[in-house]
Amino acid sequence: MVGKKLKSQESVQIKDPITGFEASFSMSSRLKRNLDKNVIHALKKENKDLVMIIDGLEGSGKSTLAMQIGKYCDPSLDLSRIVFSPEDFREAILKSKKQQCIIYDEAFTGFSSRGSLSPINKVLVSLAMQMRQKNLFIIIVLPTIFMLDKYMAMHRTKALIHVFESKGRRGYFRLFNNKKKKLLLLFGSKTMSHSVKQAWTNFKGRFYGKFVIGGADIEKEYNRKKEISLEDSEKTSMTSAQVRYKEQRNLMLWLFKKYTKMTYKDMSTLMSDYEFDMSLEQISKICAKFGLLTGEIVQEEDKVKDSDNIPAENDTKTA
Repeated sequence: MVGKKLKSQESVQIKDPITGFEASFSMSSRLKRNLDKNVIHALKKENKDLVMIIDGLEGSGKSTLAMQIGKYCDPSLDLSRIVFSPEDFREAILKSKKQQCIIYDEAFTGFSSRGSLSPINKVLVSLAMQMRQKNLFIIIVLPTIFMLDKYMAMHRTKALIHVFESKGRRGYFRLFNNKKKKLLLLFGSKTMSHSVKQAWTNFKGRFYGKFVIGGADIEKEYNRKKEISLEDSEKTSMTSAQVRYKEQRNLMLWLFKKYTKMTYKDMSTLMSDYEFDMSLEQISKICAKFGLLTGEIVQEEDKVKDSDNIPAENDTKTA
């Protein structure tokens, strides 16, 4: 139901058994209970693995949530098992130990296609036996589950968590269990929408932007690795025409911002009305390259009051 209050939060404290690093963060109580039952307990069974998808717009916080979930289920999770390329993904699976978590954090560009995920599909297929024998928990982070191979998305993954923003604020999610995920893929693939009536889910919650893998030096190294991966992805996956179109798009966004005086939040909302989703943060970063300060994004977010309500996210369902 739209306007229903968020489920309660619980304080989680995780100590890395190897480094001794202690992470403390808030987690949705309902999400925590489901991870306890359907991930941690399930992975203790023989020849059992689990693949979860976390998707959402760039800058919506999906990588943060993936790391929080991964660290909660596997306290030993470190930067070596957060990977950004198919080659590193394969190596991480082969080197992993029993019941460990591996996060594939896909740094896609705006021009990525379904074909960009084909190497990931191949890794999941070719190393399926190793994943089951080691009882691995795999989290794949990508812009949308609809880009994943249909068989893989439908039958190889067990759950989907869709991350989104509300009024320019990050940290909201909806969880689709295996049944709801399949209905979403069947009825939402044409429009690539997460809001189809047939797959409606009331499993929703809040999370916060706490980096949990290590201290400031580890966070800096993570950001550096992700930035390098993004640059490499843009060099290899985009044609010269696509690069030109991207530059033209960025210029038009900047001109639109400059001459309309619209806020980043209003621009993001307007674009979503025409089914062209770009996050407030993404628009801000693009405009900053042309000289506009990104400080405005902070000022805009400060104006939005904290709310215990989860938004409709353009849904028409009210109950």
